[in-house]
Parts: sequence; C-alpha cells; structure tokens
Amino acid sequence: MAHETPLVLITGCGSGIGHALALALHRQGLKVCATARRMETLTELTQAGLLTRSLDVTRADDIARLMTGLHAEGWQVGALINNAGFGAMGPILDVSDEAWRHQFEVNLFAPMAMVRAVVPDMRALGRGRVINISSVSGILTTPFAGPYCASKAAMNAASDALRMELAPLGIEVITVQPGGIQSAFGQTAAQQINLAPDSPYQAVKAGVMARANESQDQATPIGEFIDGLVAQLMRPDCPPVVRLGSKSRLLPFLKRHVPVRLLDRMLSKRFQLDQMPPLPGAERPR
Repeated sequence: MAHETPLVLITGCGSGIGHALALALHRQGLKVCATARRMETLTELTQAGLLTRSLDVTRADDIARLMTGLHAEGWQVGALINNAGFGAMGPILDVSDEAWRHQFEVNLFAPMAMVRAVVPDMRALGRGRVINISSVSGILTTPFAGPYCASKAAMNAASDALRMELAPLGIEVITVQPGGIQSAFGQTAAQQINLAPDSPYQAVKAGVMARANESQDQATPIGEFIDGLVAQLMRPDCPPVVRLGSKSRLLPFLKRHVPVRLLDRMLSKRFQLDQMPPLPGAERPR
C-alpha cells in the first residue's frame, strides 16, 4: 500500500551534519529515511522513530537495492539530501590517482547517481527537491586540500546545471555551502592525510595538518548551523544557494575581491608554504 507522505531521503547520517539534520527534520514532522554505510551508526535515529537503511552511495547496486526496497514498502522519495562526503587532504603531489578517484566518487559521482535514482519518484509526484550539501571550499581553494576543493567546486557546478535542468520537471535544487561547522570532519581528515614519507612538504607538515583541521577553527556549533539550515529549508522561497556557518560569507568575499597573487600569499602564509626551504639557486615567488 502506498504511503501518502513522500520521504525525505538523506545520505551520510552516521554522524555530523547528516545525523543532526535527520533528527531536526523528523522533529518538523517530515518522514525521514536516514542512511549510512553502517547500520550501527543509525541506532539513535532508529530509536527516535526515523526510517533507517544501510547505503553505500558509491555502489550502484546498493542504490538500486535501497530504492527497490522503499518502493516495495510503498514509499516515494519527495526530497533528497546529498550529504555523504569526506575530505582528502594533503599536497597534490602526494595524492594518488586512486585517492583522487575516491574523492570524486564520494563527493560528486555518488550524489549525481542518487539524483538519477530519485527523479522518477519526483516526476511521478509532480514535484520534488534536491538539496546538495557542498562547501565554501568549492569556491575558495586552499593549499593541501586540492582534491576536496576540486570535488566541491565540481559539486557546485553540477548543482547549478541541475537547478536549471530540473526546474521544468517541477524539481527544485538547493546548494548548501557550509563554512566551518563543529564536527568530526577535521579529525577524520587529519587521519586521512596524503603525505609521502619523502615528500618535500614534510618540511611544513604542521601546515598540512593545520589545513586538515581548518574547518574546526572557530567553527559554528552544529546545533546552531542545523537550526539555521532547517529554517531556510522550511521556507517556501528558500534561496537556491544557502551559506551558513563560520567564514561561509568571508571566503567567497575574499575569492571575489582579493587579487589572486595577494590571496595566494595570504593562504601560503596561513598554511606555512612560505616556510618551505628554497631549492638551491631558486628565487621565491613574489
């Protein structure tokens, strides 16, 4: 038997933003299906009355299994929140092809696969909403976060295209670009740094670590961020791009208004690239 209420399907709910957002939307009276790779990370959400399912967003067969199961239970997806993601940190010279591919598999290819999977439901409903959790790191690129920044820049661009392409189908696309939000993101990123033992950037390892933890510097409490985000999402006229959290407006402002060479110097100093030992006979960039 079909359910009258469409689902809000959220990826990456095992912790952080996804976990908190799922609970917050549930409290708003929405029917939420929270997903994560490991079901044990969803125990609190299950106990709170949310629908919970396991999902590895990088596996097409897993996405198909999820959708088939929901349809068998009579559910249709009316809103998708692409939240699952991670940050591959480290100097680009030390990032392998495999690490690059995995970064884009999780942060770009998987969200687009999720969109393709749910659009048929939304078309049948005659309406829908896709919410992509991206980052201001997709606007302002920093040293030692090249893969992450590139994947979020690609997410921002893909979201822009989706917003225009899905509008005639009655589907709204919203891109959320958080700044620094208190979470385990920095700790997780620090544990996944790409830094080879013989890397020339070992000389500024502290700067590499600083970038991995940058999102937690003066970060906005997650509860405050979620309250602001839910308030925006519940508006009938929610803006197409939502920026919330520490530095979420400052970083785009710097990108737009600060000359490239000056911004390069500022960021190089912030992450200690100005302390790299020069090559013999080499002159430092000015």
